[in-house]
This record gives sequence, structure tokens and C-alpha cells, in this order.
Amino acid sequence: MRLIQSPVRVALFILTTILGAALLPFAAHGETPELKISYSLATLSASQGHEEDQGDLWARIRAGFKLPESDPRLTRVHEQAFVNRPAYLERAVQRSRLYLFHIVEEVEKRGMPMEIALLPMIESAFNPQALSPMKASGLWQFIPSTGKIYGLEQNAWYDGRRDVLQATRAALDYLQNLHGMFGDWELALAAYNCGEGCVARAQGRARGTDYVSIKLPGETRNYVPKLVAVRNIIRDPERFGLKLDPIADEAYFMQVNLSRPMEARQAAKLAEMNLDEFLSLNPAFQRRVIYADARGSLLLPADRVETFQFNLNRQGADKQLQTYAARQGESAHGIASRFGVSLDWLKEYNPLNLHKGKVAKPQTLVVPMAGATNVPISSPVAVTRAPARIKTAKVEKSVTRTHTVRKGDTLSRVAKLYNVKVADIRRWNDNAEPLMPGSKLIIES
Repeated sequence: MRLIQSPVRVALFILTTILGAALLPFAAHGETPELKISYSLATLSASQGHEEDQGDLWARIRAGFKLPESDPRLTRVHEQAFVNRPAYLERAVQRSRLYLFHIVEEVEKRGMPMEIALLPMIESAFNPQALSPMKASGLWQFIPSTGKIYGLEQNAWYDGRRDVLQATRAALDYLQNLHGMFGDWELALAAYNCGEGCVARAQGRARGTDYVSIKLPGETRNYVPKLVAVRNIIRDPERFGLKLDPIADEAYFMQVNLSRPMEARQAAKLAEMNLDEFLSLNPAFQRRVIYADARGSLLLPADRVETFQFNLNRQGADKQLQTYAARQGESAHGIASRFGVSLDWLKEYNPLNLHKGKVAKPQTLVVPMAGATNVPISSPVAVTRAPARIKTAKVEKSVTRTHTVRKGDTLSRVAKLYNVKVADIRRWNDNAEPLMPGSKLIIES
């Protein structure tokens, strides 16, 4: 996305000056058997019917927009807030290129409004590592309890809320359930933000029952207009002095299931990928270990799978990992020595539960492979295919949080709260002043 000058920007700026300051957009010794990969015909054929837009995912997205614009005034405010922060918008769009095709496929299969494919833009800015003060995490910002309700496993190895495939499935399930409850997509979106109880209570207090007629919390009141603002910008970027670079209307990644754990750095090396790029597709693994028992899958760019397969087949057992059932009372130092690693290595790769240096209770650990037989490290799985590769945005190594501005907040107060510098907050948020209650600030730590 590139910013270009347009008289419309000037007009919009004047409009929002009159309306008031814009609210900011939130924020595994032996030869390893050959790895066999199969392609999913269902996925390959899913784009049929879009020949007229072949090669441009944005056009496909635009064709599926359905939401009304119920509050034009607030929508204008948020349009300008996004336009005033082109760097924020550009970063979010760049990140989205890895995930959008999959999300669009799933939204389309369910017959949902295509605006929902853009929801991670306002939830997480398409950052799968985003973490809110309320502990909401991932592209779709699930809090722990809601994530568990919708089948997102969360343990010391893996957080399904950050799993691109699983979290997308869960978010769409949740939204469909909310739509069934309220019979309206705007109300479903409001409930996604503040909870179904919040919306139901608001309906009970109001004469009307639609989104505009009920009294909702400030953040929720702005939630749908903010999404509609993103929709309007994507639908007609030139109107806002912006230009969207095309996104190929084809899948980016392939999915591979592993039967043994693998270190993320080793997986990235086998695929000859940058680690940050690898982690941007596999953000759910907590300790940089792809644990085979987790519900998540290893995702790779399609043009890296053959390279991964070739290098994996050449790899010796000294580079592979396995699981070890540690007994209660077993010495952690003894386990480390047995497998030829340091105690620090064992602690880095495992959520050790120790008491005076000994295993407090039986637990499964990840350790280097030693004297292994020819056990397959992977199993065939339906995959998502992409013949072409899209340049990826570098994923942030830090944890990204969002801070909801409250009345009386100042940049210095927020900086002190998160132990960061005021200048950094300005840089992360494109000089996000003045602060407005209900707006979102990006905080990296």
C-alpha cells in the first residue's frame, strides 16, 4: 500500500476536524523416509468462479462485501484515522498477504460477509503475536476462556489462539454462532468485541434492537464503523489517496503434520527459510519447538516444501528431536547428560517442573534423538498449495500489545506503565497524538 496525494484527503481531513479528533485504529541415526506431500483438490478448486479476477485477491474480497454503513459519521472519523497513519496501514496490509487467501477461502465457504476477512486488521493489525492487556492473543484476539470454548488448545508448548488455521476456524465458528443468536451481522460483530451478554443487556435497555439504536460501550460502538472504514478503504483506495499492491488470488502455504517434535530453527533451516519468516507462519509454538502432539500443523511456503523434503531426507538423527517420559524424582542434570545437552538447553526447550533440581511430577520432555530407528517424522496430509511465493513481512520478535486509552492518559503515563520510551510509542503509532479515550496504542515489549 502506497500513499499518494489526493484532494480527497484534504477534504476528509477538514471533515474530521469538524467532527472531532479521530479515534486511532487499534490496535529426529538412520535414514529418514521420504516425506510425502499430497495436494488438496478441494483447495485447488476453491477459487473457481473467480476467473474474471484471477490474480487479484482484493477484487475477490470486494465482490463479497455485504455490511451496511449504519453510522456514516463514525465511519468517516475512522477512515481519516487510518489515512492519517499510512505506515500502520501499510504494515498491516503487508502482514495480511500471508494469511488473507486462507481467510477469504473460509469466509466464502461459509457465505459470510467478506468484511469479516478484514476483521484481523482492527483486532491485531494481522500480527499473529499480538497480545492485549486482557490477554487476548493472535490474529483474531481470543481471550483464553473463549479460545478454550471454541477448541483452541493452550498449553506450555502450543497456543492455538495464535495458530493461523485453528484460530481462523474458531473465530468464524464464534461469529456464526453470534449471528444465529442475534440475527444480524453488526450485532454479531459487536458481541465478538464485548460479549453476547453485553449486547443482550443493551438490547433490553433500548427501544430498538439494531446496532445503532442500542447503547454500547465506547469501544464497541466504534467497532463496526471502524471495520466498515477499512472496508471502504479496501473497496476504493484511490478515493483516500492510497494504492493497494495486488495480492495473488492463490494460496501461499502448504500444511505438513509431524509425528515427532522438531526445533523451529531446524525446520526453517531445512526449508532454507529465514527464521522470522518461518515463525510468521507458525506462531503458535510457545518454545520454538514444533511439538507433534499439538493440534497445530507445520506451515511452509509452497515453493519451500520440496527443499524441506530433500534436506529432511539427508538429515542425520543428531539433528532430530524425540520425546522422553521423565519420571518423578529424576535429576534434570542427569537427563541433560544422558542426551548430551546442557541443563540450560533442557530448560530452554521444555517447560520443566522441578523441585530441588529434580522432576516434580512425571512429564514428557523434548530431547535430541539418540539411536533412533527409522520412524517417519511426517505423515501425509491434505495441504494448501501455492505455485507462486509472496514476499513476506518480517515478523516482530518482540511481543506486541495494545493499550486502550483511558480518560487522563498521557504518552508519558503509558510509557511508564509499560516501561518503554515516549519516543518509541510515537514511532509505533505514527505520532498518535492527541490521545482519545477508547483509541488503541501499539506497545512492543
